[in-house]
Amino acid sequence: MVDVLDCLKKYGQRLDLEIARETGVPLQTVRERLAALAATGAIITCSLTRFEKGKRIDAWQCRVSGYVPPLAPGRKAAPKS
Repeated sequence: MVDVLDCLKKYGQRLDLEIARETGVPLQTVRERLAALAATGAIITCSLTRFEKGKRIDAWQCRVSGYVPPLAPGRKAAPKS
């Protein structure tokens, strides 16, 4: 489960398909680990349906619970008065 959690911390919000590809773990194993992490409250998941080139893709979108990624480097917009 640590590799899945580390992947989410490193890249932020990801699909289960992307996590499986990046960690080299089968999709079914990744989903089992994600379900266990969601049960403990370590991550937040939601179901996602996407259509790519007319093909339906059902996936889980996941992110670490309470984790806010650092701001991107560069200039920031000035606050409006």
